[in-house]
Formats: sequence, structure tokens, C-alpha cells
Amino acid sequence: MINSQFSASSSGLSPTGSSTAVLLAAGLGTRMRSALPKAMQPLAGQPMLSHLIASAASVFDKVVVVIGPDMDDVAKLAAPHATVIQHDRLGTAHAALQAENLFGDGDVAVLYADNPLISAETMERLLATQRAGTGPDRADLALLAMRPADPGRYGRVITDADGTVREIVEWADATEAERAVGLCNAGVLCAEAGRFREWLHKVGNANAKGEYYLTDVVAVARSEGGIVHAVEAPESELRGINSRVELAEAEAIVQHRLRREAMLSGVTLTAPETVFFSFDTVLEPDVTVQPNVVFGPGVTVRSGAEIRAFSHLEGCEVGPRALVGPYARLRPGSTLGEASHVGNFVELKATTLGAGAKANHLTYLGDSSIGAGTNVGAGTITCNYDGVFKHRTTIGENAFIGSDSILVAPVTIGDGALIAAGSVITRDVETDSLAVARSTQVNKPGRAARFRAALRAKKEQG
Repeated sequence: MINSQFSASSSGLSPTGSSTAVLLAAGLGTRMRSALPKAMQPLAGQPMLSHLIASAASVFDKVVVVIGPDMDDVAKLAAPHATVIQHDRLGTAHAALQAENLFGDGDVAVLYADNPLISAETMERLLATQRAGTGPDRADLALLAMRPADPGRYGRVITDADGTVREIVEWADATEAERAVGLCNAGVLCAEAGRFREWLHKVGNANAKGEYYLTDVVAVARSEGGIVHAVEAPESELRGINSRVELAEAEAIVQHRLRREAMLSGVTLTAPETVFFSFDTVLEPDVTVQPNVVFGPGVTVRSGAEIRAFSHLEGCEVGPRALVGPYARLRPGSTLGEASHVGNFVELKATTLGAGAKANHLTYLGDSSIGAGTNVGAGTITCNYDGVFKHRTTIGENAFIGSDSILVAPVTIGDGALIAAGSVITRDVETDSLAVARSTQVNKPGRAARFRAALRAKKEQG
């Protein structure tokens, strides 16, 4: 099964003492050119911050989110975790200090909402390194580092011969030799709460922007004889997201993970690069997904089902051995029974399709319950909305709905009923009844030729 909460914990770290994750989410996302805060930008169908919270909550005993003023939406997203407000955006160290009263007396890690891809396993390694105890592996401060393919302007992590971190040098201040170092700072730090508080208070703002930077904690710790260790993780986890371009690149990383996880769990993706998942997509083994399929949030597909090309699914469940598409749309609240069929250009919304039921062509079924074995003909529409209220259509088992039928809700059609093609049904139809609701057909011999002649004459007159 794939459940694309890709950051879930698996290594089972047994913490010694309490631990707190402080997530910095006060950024406005100016480079995103968006009215939406950076933490709320979507990634695999949910805000970036939600990914980070899910990972952190599986590792740390407590999660605290630092937000900016007027960020009620971010506070709601963070609930039930605690939030604190950074009223003045004076840098990342200043942001972390806003949460100092919630550090507790255990270990604290500070992470960033724009680093949403950090896995729980990496967080566990960071925490374990900080807790290593005595000996050469002991750390007073642990940080995350990476070796990006293009180190660019990342700060470089300079280590001593024994592998401990000596300093972090920003690219602008680095020598040519230091710029040649491939190990780069990811900005995430972890330390014992008491010492972390002290170090944060000692960080200065003597820099071009006059801000208090979290990375300066490394220099403060080293100046007091602290041992600093770097925990390496892949660039794909630690890269920051500060622009729409980087957001798209991160989406590609997430989708690659989810596609791989799906295939390893027994799902067939005939063109993996064209299939897009959400964070919570669940696909059971022996599901087949054809090209160009999009899964919105809240989709479960049971074993043996096939999702054919160019279909879009959101907030729905597809039963075992069901067929969907091609070119089908399943909207929230829809459930497909075992071996049911939803075909070309069929749309379902808040509709239950019973086992073996079929709607194969050009049909809209909204707010409906369709019984097992029922066949819904091409062009059928459930008229579920009167402009103010939504109404429900109920169709029993083994009924037959003829093509081009209009079912005006609220209406109930009994088991085994047959609706004649082209009917407009406004009243309930009893079990095993035949309903015909058409206007009377009138044929007028020769009228077609005269009608066409009249039209042509009118056209010639201009």
C-alpha cells in the first residue's frame, strides 16, 4: 500500500528525556510573489508547513510553531500544536527566541517551514547525535549539512581533522579554499535547551541587515568550547524553498518519491512521470494507473482497480476491481463499489456507485446513490441543484437508466425500474416500473424541404 505521508517515522528512536521542535514559519514569502505566507504554499496537495509538522511530531515530544503577526491561517494549520508570534522580524535567532519559554528542559531543534522535505529519519539522526553522551562522538550542538550538486552560495561547513565542525563560513566571506568545500550548511540546529537559550541570547546583529542569525549559534558554542557535529543528509531533503521555481523543483522531488513508493508497494504506473499524487493518496497492491492521472487529496484505491488515462480523482474511494476512465472525474464524497465502472467523460460528486454498477459515457451523477448492478446510459444527468439547495437522487439495484435521461432531484427510482431514453423524471418510479416521460412526437411530411428553402431565401436576401 502507498500512503504518501512520505515523512513518517520508521526507525523508532527511543528518546531520553523530553524533546521540542521549534518550526520557524513567520516568513512572508516575498520571493514567492504571493499573498499567501510561505509556510502555506502547497506541496503535494497540502501546505509546506504540514509536511514538516508531520515529520517533527513523529520524532519530538512537542512541536512549537513560530508565526508572524496576522497569520491566523498558519496558526489554525499548526493546531493543536503551540504557536508563538514573532512581532518584529529581526532574524532567525530572534524568531527562535520567541519560543524559549516553551523549550522545556530537554533537547531543542530549530527547523524551517521552507525546508519541508526533511524526513523523520533525518530528524532522529540529528537528535541522536546531540544525545550521543560522552566520548569522541559527543556533541553539544548538532547541525544538518548536505553536499549539493551545485554548492553555489551556500554557507560552507568547515571541519577539523577529527570531523567536528570548526565554523560555518558564509560564501561571501569564504576563501577560494573554503569555497571548494562541498559540505554546506542547511541551517537546522539541535542542542540541550538550557545551553541553546544561553547561546541564542549571545548572538549579535553586527551584519549588513542588522539581524540575529541562527547559524551564529555555532560560533557562540565553539567560543565556549562546545563540540559541534554535522549530520549529513541528501540535498533533496535539505534544500530550501524560497521561490515558485524552487517550489516546483521540490514538487518534482516529492512526486518522484511517491511514485517510487507506489511501485515498490505493488502498484503499476505505466508512465510514472505523468502521474501526480497527493500527500495522503492510498493505493493498494495490484492497482493499475495509466498515464496522465491526477490524485487530489483524500483518495483511496482498492486492490485490482484500474484508473485509466486523463482521469482526475479527489476525496473519493474506488473499490476493488473497479474501472475509472479514461477522462473521468471523481469529486469529493464519491464511493465506487466493487467492479463498478465509470467511463469516458463521466463526473461523479458525492455519489455512491454500488457493486457492478456502470456509468460508462458522458454522464453527471451528483448527490446520488446508485444501487448494485444498475446501468446508467450515456448523457444522463441528475439535476441535484435548484439554485439554493442540493437534492438527492436514489436509484435502486439492477435498474436501467436510458440514454439522455434527466433525473430531477429529489427523486427515487426503485429496484429493477427502467427509464426510457430521453425521459425527464420528476416523480418517484416504483420497483420494476417502466417510466416514459417524453413529449409527443409529431412528423410533418415535406415540411423539412420547405423549411430549408425558406432559410436559404432569407440568407440570400442578406
